[in-house]
Amino acid sequence: MATSLLRVPPPQGLLQPLAVPERLLLGPGPSNVPPRILAAGSRQLLGHMHPEVLQVMDEIKAGIQYAFQTQNRLTLAISGTGHCAMEAALLNLLEHGDTALVAVNGIWGQRATDIARRLGANVHELLKPPGEYFALWDIEEGLARHKPSVLFITHGESSTGVLQPLEGLGDLCHRHGCLLLVDAVASLGGAPIFMDQQEIDILYSGSQKVLNAPPGSAPISFSERAREKMLRRKTKPPSFYLDMGWLANYWGCDGEPRRYHHTAPINSFFSLREGLAMLAELGLESSWERHRANCTQLCQGLCNLGLELFVKEEKARLPTITTVRVPEGYDWKEITAFLMDNHGIEIAGGLGPSVGKVLRIGLMGCNSTSGNVDRVLHALRDALGCCRRSRL
Repeated sequence: MATSLLRVPPPQGLLQPLAVPERLLLGPGPSNVPPRILAAGSRQLLGHMHPEVLQVMDEIKAGIQYAFQTQNRLTLAISGTGHCAMEAALLNLLEHGDTALVAVNGIWGQRATDIARRLGANVHELLKPPGEYFALWDIEEGLARHKPSVLFITHGESSTGVLQPLEGLGDLCHRHGCLLLVDAVASLGGAPIFMDQQEIDILYSGSQKVLNAPPGSAPISFSERAREKMLRRKTKPPSFYLDMGWLANYWGCDGEPRRYHHTAPINSFFSLREGLAMLAELGLESSWERHRANCTQLCQGLCNLGLELFVKEEKARLPTITTVRVPEGYDWKEITAFLMDNHGIEIAGGLGPSVGKVLRIGLMGCNSTSGNVDRVLHALRDALGCCRRSRL
């Protein structure tokens, strides 16, 4: 009787085995997941309040503190991607009518501006062309003019390949009564960052880049200055799911007995724990040096192919994601499709303000090897020759 009521048949695709191709992911993320992290993520589930899971969460906290170089007690992983951490940072810090200053030199500044405006903040933008970074005097002028309570800036701008200098920025913000919020999704583990020494108030990242874990968990940390601002809120954060008061308790950051808040992505936490463990075993300085050396090798190889690097200053190049201008007479879509179809390699075109202008090549975590540099350069040489011939 019940079956006669069915009008939608079982999807044919779901009746077939899952098929996932093997590809080398050398785009801006996600990066390939090594076997050790895959194995961690495939462990049997435990309950999200089991003591063993709480222990894993404590180990994740310690790993984030190491990766961020911070002793902040309010340090945890958001159950969501780096985008979710951006939103969590902004909605916990900003109330309706607060003033925010956003440094925009790529898509992530644009996104932060959008989120802050949705929260009812008075948002002012500092603008730089894609491929350029902000000097201290650029920031100081904006702080003096707009008197914001929060400055947002991107450390690793993955849409343009820019690495933003951070030295002196925290001190500058604090002299102007402003908190410093830094996006390190594309840079964490690949370029030096020192949260406490650089006086960064809020720092967040993602699991799927240098940490080589699947997307879905996002490290984040708040200084005492930032925590105190959140405690002084006149209104509750507009999201219950991302309310840092609740999350701080669930992660054991407030000294109180842990209470249920949400069902955490347990297997994502297992994977993140292993990614942080691998970073700790390698060591931050070794990881930074490996990314620097392979980025240098890649940049030289790209120049040897006659390609033009998008970021002019070597010190401003993001070691994890290298951008080159799309060569004259080529379609970036043809180049990326050729690498995917003929070499099983993913690289990406531009994003946001860099769409149609650049190709983006990512070397992150375990994918940052000299062998992968050689492999992508060989594939690009092949693509440039074949795509050019197709136009003759």
